[in-house]
Amino acid sequence: MRRLTRPKPLMLIVLAILLIVLITIGQYLRLFERGWFNLRALWQPQSTQSIGLDQYQAVTQGQVIEGLADDVSALTFDPVHKSLFTVTNKNAELIELSLDGRILRRVALIGFGDPEAVEFISADTYVITDESEQRLIKIHLEADTTYLDAADAEQMTLGVHMSGNKGFEGLAYDSVGKRLFVAKERDPMLIYEVHGFPHFNPEKSYAIHVINNPKRDAGMFVRDLSSLQYDERSGHLLALSDESRLILELDVGGRPISTLSLSKGRQGLSKTVPQAEGIAMDDDGALYLVSEPNLFYVFKKPEQP
Repeated sequence: MRRLTRPKPLMLIVLAILLIVLITIGQYLRLFERGWFNLRALWQPQSTQSIGLDQYQAVTQGQVIEGLADDVSALTFDPVHKSLFTVTNKNAELIELSLDGRILRRVALIGFGDPEAVEFISADTYVITDESEQRLIKIHLEADTTYLDAADAEQMTLGVHMSGNKGFEGLAYDSVGKRLFVAKERDPMLIYEVHGFPHFNPEKSYAIHVINNPKRDAGMFVRDLSSLQYDERSGHLLALSDESRLILELDVGGRPISTLSLSKGRQGLSKTVPQAEGIAMDDDGALYLVSEPNLFYVFKKPEQP
């Protein structure tokens, strides 16, 4: 009878190292939290208040935005003009797009540093972020505006968690609660709620309050934040992660309740979205997405019979 050979100490060491590496990678990519969320979703019924991101399907994907070669960054829906706005950060411009991804208008941005996000606030009023200096800049856009100079605009600097080029990547606005959500990309990954900016009533004192929610931020199982969208109907916040190739729906308590995958083979995608940078939602619930350098996507829920 042969004796069973015992594992060699070197093999045990290699296996232990491999296990530690796999656990480290899993933690870095937030795979354990994401896996647990997917597992719970199998037996827990989806909330009736949920937007239901998992039901969305790509109806337009990887469409090149003709006439635009620079890096698009962020996206917002303008309910007044029924159009979209994005910004480019190399040759800084504010660009209006139709809902089918055609350029309607281009406005040069002067003195905006590194514009990374734009958000509709009210008719012809928007906020643009300067990532490098963590500035929030309120702009007013007239029909004949051809350029905007940051020196002429109302602006504020938060100056929190300054860490190189990992600043403000996304914006979303709650017009009822008058809250401006500001996403910090990572290191650390955070979502701030800014109250009091932009300022609407010059007769009242100018008071800024900045609130964060560490519990909500820790519960987001993504590696970075690229864009935000606030849904007025549900009060839920959508958070886009480029590196995790995912859009999260967060309920009013900040808990993830549904996801939309940006990977090949999911949500009707024939190819993985290469570098998702901005999301926006229109009045009908359609989701629009832009990806660097100039790709355009539309996701919609199938019509119910």
